[in-house]
Amino acid sequence: MQNRPTFTYLGHSTVHCQLPSGEVILINPWTAQNPACPDYLKEFDRIDIMLITNGHFDNCGDAIELARKHEPIVIGTYELCTWLESKGVKNCYGMNIGGTQQLNGLRITQVQALHSSSVMEDNGNNTYVGSATGFVVRLDSGYTFYHAGNTGLFSDMKLIAELYRPSLAFLPIGDLYSMDPLQAAHACKFLEVEQVVPIFWGTFPMLTGTPDMLDMELNNLGVNCEMIPLHPGEKY
Repeated sequence: MQNRPTFTYLGHSTVHCQLPSGEVILINPWTAQNPACPDYLKEFDRIDIMLITNGHFDNCGDAIELARKHEPIVIGTYELCTWLESKGVKNCYGMNIGGTQQLNGLRITQVQALHSSSVMEDNGNNTYVGSATGFVVRLDSGYTFYHAGNTGLFSDMKLIAELYRPSLAFLPIGDLYSMDPLQAAHACKFLEVEQVVPIFWGTFPMLTGTPDMLDMELNNLGVNCEMIPLHPGEKY
């Protein structure tokens, strides 16, 4: 196995990635009010890079506070980063779908997601902050993983497989706001990944998809992909 990050699932879509170098990537910073995140994992010793897939509270809710405290490089769409900068966040590296940034031995590519993206202002109004996205992250060792964000199924996941060859995918399975387990199983087929970690499940009652359901759908489709059923707080 190529050198890869140690992944800790913090619940919902939040993933803590500790690189072999010791640096930390935090994907979708929502911990303080995240009911799925264990209390002992709500604080961090360091955050070096923060990736945000969209502006909704359950992806971005703690971005401002954590960015001010740890001063990581913050990566999201141009519009989302512009909004964060307006709130005093430093080190924002805005980008857009199809682009790649090379940072600290990583290649971070922003890819599409079928979802919406907005932030709730203090006055209750929603502000549009660009497209929802996912991220493909490639280490200098060659190990590559894909965090799909909160997305519906789209057939161009086949292009993500062709272009980037991720070994592991973090895919939503909760239904209602994203893919359900059947669609996620088809996503694994499109992506040709060796392993999948289900995300966006179990946080709220309306998110009805479960890892067991994903495993069943993978078997029904005959998809050769190992399902890694991380619960909040568990590492891989």
